[in-house]
Amino acid sequence: MSQRAFLILEDGTKYEGFVFGHAQSTSGEIVFSTGMIGYTESLTDPSFYGQIIVLTYPLIGNYGVGKESDQYRLSPFESAKIQAKGLIVSEYSDQYDHWNATQSLEQWMQQEKIPGLYGIDTRALTKHLREKGTMLGKIIIAEKDTDYYDPNKENLLDKTSIESPQYYGSGDKTIAILDCGCKTSIIKNMTERCVKVLRLPWDWDVSNEKVDGLLISSGPGDPQTCAGIIEQVKQSMARELPILGICLGHQVMAIAAGADTYKLKYGHRSQNQPVIKSGTKQCFITSQNHGFAVDNNNMPKDWNPLFTNLNDGTNEGIVHESGRFFSVQFHPEAAPGPYDTTFLFDDFIKMLK
Repeated sequence: MSQRAFLILEDGTKYEGFVFGHAQSTSGEIVFSTGMIGYTESLTDPSFYGQIIVLTYPLIGNYGVGKESDQYRLSPFESAKIQAKGLIVSEYSDQYDHWNATQSLEQWMQQEKIPGLYGIDTRALTKHLREKGTMLGKIIIAEKDTDYYDPNKENLLDKTSIESPQYYGSGDKTIAILDCGCKTSIIKNMTERCVKVLRLPWDWDVSNEKVDGLLISSGPGDPQTCAGIIEQVKQSMARELPILGICLGHQVMAIAAGADTYKLKYGHRSQNQPVIKSGTKQCFITSQNHGFAVDNNNMPKDWNPLFTNLNDGTNEGIVHESGRFFSVQFHPEAAPGPYDTTFLFDDFIKMLK
């Protein structure tokens, strides 16, 4: 018989469910994601570091967890380990069927020591979070209480970046990726376009490297805590090095340019966010995972909004009038999709040439 446990929010709201995965209490920021597939990618996305993910789709685990294989020994997921602190679902499928699956979701979570709860009314929980806003929470198993943990109060990049430089791919042009919690999909998208990738720790001095462009990756936490990266971007802009920022990289670039950021009420975490390109009627469906946004109300001189979210009007990208620096809030490298905006990588490569 499954073990009963509780999810307790910082406002005192309590939900009862059943344990799967690793049976140990944990805490973090509670966020919800509306994607129908991609639980392996979500759990391993460094942008989810320190968070407990609520998946709104009712059936989770039905295609298991695939095996690792890649020519560069990269994980088939977004990083080599589960980054989230816990998982909340309505229904967990202990039977899985997929040609590439080697184990169940629960077995994987047990190996990674990540707890989960099923049997939770995720519809009611998500409605509560939409009304009250993202908040802290904890999973209490076997009555072993734990303190609330707020990941936004610390610089998380030491926990999600790499320790030393790494090379991938080959080509006439070389780009540096400043790794704030880089997803493997970013690296794969660049190497597939015949570009050599130099992946650097978040605090590495890019000015010492001979590269043709700079990509500031996605990552977790409040961009205002990333003072070191912000200064690096300012210096790279002064050198007129072509720059692309993604998600956290977008927010960091905006701050470096002179814009402000703010925390969203409950964030954007889904595979179905519509954005429109400025000055056009082109709409793209995007994958997103962020809790902060760039303020459109004080756009710096010589900078313009590039994309806008059609659901709430928030900023989804900026571009400099020189055309050498641009960034997007969403994920053009989205895995498992959608792939509507992968052309942005091609645009970036054209800037290098």
